Amino acid sequence: MKKINKKIKRKLRNRKKLKSVSTNRYRISVTKSLNNFFAQIIDDKNSKTLVSASSIEKDIKKNKSKKMEKSNLIGEMLAKRAKDKNINEVYFDRGEYKYHGRIKAFAETLRKNGLKF
Repeated sequence: MKKINKKIKRKLRNRKKLKSVSTNRYRISVTKSLNNFFAQIIDDKNSKTLVSASSIEKDIKKNKSKKMEKSNLIGEMLAKRAKDKNINEVYFDRGEYKYHGRIKAFAETLRKNGLKF
């Protein structure tokens, strides 16, 4: 089985499980590349992005930091922006990525800063 097929299967499996939880919550979608990390809070009912944060913003880009530190900073930024818009409960869509490394660090930082999922 090819690596791409495994990723697609994992993504579909995760989304299917998350649809049962998505009653009155927004979704945190995560994307990563080799160097950058992106996260956004999405309202699926209206198909709108409410809050977003990424590692290519000027605040984070000028800090020459490691990938794990960037994911922690993005988690803090996203949690702060969500609090400003009165978003407290969300569900975490990790997509095709395993809950490990940068994804895990990001999720734990969100929990520390007050988002519930």
